[in-house]
Amino acid sequence: MAPAGILNGKLVSAQIRDRLKNQVTRMQEQVPGFTPGLAILQVGDRDDSNLYINVKLKAAEEIGIKATHIKLPRTSTESEVLKYVISLNEDASVHGFIVQLPLDSENSINTEAVINAIAPEKDVDGLTSVSAGKLARGDLNDCFIPCTPKGCLELIKEAGVQIAGRHAVVVGRSKIVGAPMHDLLLWNNATVTTCHSKTANLDKEVNKGDILVVATGQPEMVKGEWIKPGAVVIDCGINYVPDDTKP
Repeated sequence: MAPAGILNGKLVSAQIRDRLKNQVTRMQEQVPGFTPGLAILQVGDRDDSNLYINVKLKAAEEIGIKATHIKLPRTSTESEVLKYVISLNEDASVHGFIVQLPLDSENSINTEAVINAIAPEKDVDGLTSVSAGKLARGDLNDCFIPCTPKGCLELIKEAGVQIAGRHAVVVGRSKIVGAPMHDLLLWNNATVTTCHSKTANLDKEVNKGDILVVATGQPEMVKGEWIKPGAVVIDCGINYVPDDTKP
């Protein structure tokens, strides 16, 4: 059996950033003085959220987007967070914004209410019910698509893998990755099976996949021997796994 090939996400990411940088430059040539504006609204001070936000801010700077980071304290209430969301909806200099999840507040905040308060035309994370509904209906050109599933699809396409007619298996059903990944693959003409922690005979379901996308919070949920020979595998999960080879 031939050794497994590696899908180079860093290379694809660099290509996409170059393409976006060129698009921003062309926009600024057509509209002098214009700068795309992105805002990131964070509640609390989670280490993982801080890491993700720094990556987003750096990427925005690289391609010429003005990114603003708004950081609210853990004492913030739902009404206070909603006021910031409404303010960003009304800010003409902000063309899109992200509410960083999870909301790290010591108060009870309805995450769905906060997300659905985002104006759909500024919902660049694609997490509002309006965006999710359009994606589920196949209106891919009329909605924002969540970044991780869209990145997975780009990676699959850049690898030259045919999606249409293939059997795709998605392990995980979160609103951020699993569910939209299912919809994206479906509307790219794959036959899609979604699995999760309650799926019976997970090994048999995984083995059917020509394309396998794993997006769970459980490390080592999928075993290597389950995977169909020649399958394309993308692991979106971020989990802590002890490594005895590292100090």
